[in-house]
Amino acid sequence: MVKYFGYLITEGWLHQKALDLGYPPAQTPEDSRNIRTTVPLNVMAAAGVLSYARLRAIKTPKGKHFWCIALACDDPITVGERMSTRPPPEADYKALKEAMGKDGPAHWYRAI
Repeated sequence: MVKYFGYLITEGWLHQKALDLGYPPAQTPEDSRNIRTTVPLNVMAAAGVLSYARLRAIKTPKGKHFWCIALACDDPITVGERMSTRPPPEADYKALKEAMGKDGPAHWYRAI
């Protein structure tokens, strides 16, 4: 079972962040898909983690599905995607944590 270390993203956060970044409100399913891909990339780039972070689908322990900005992966094969098997020090992703409005450290989540 592959796991990713990172912060999960809710649809509400995505759409609010899109508005904060100046995107128009999503009117169609295509608009929502565009927001789902471009907003996390913009946040990762601004936080300085784009070179090693990836957007991945995850499942919480309660079985809910979300997107996740993943900073590490426990699967050695996935490391080929330039992801570490070890979480980075929290100081390295502090800007991401702040941009996402998170209080604590990132967590490990199961991949879908």
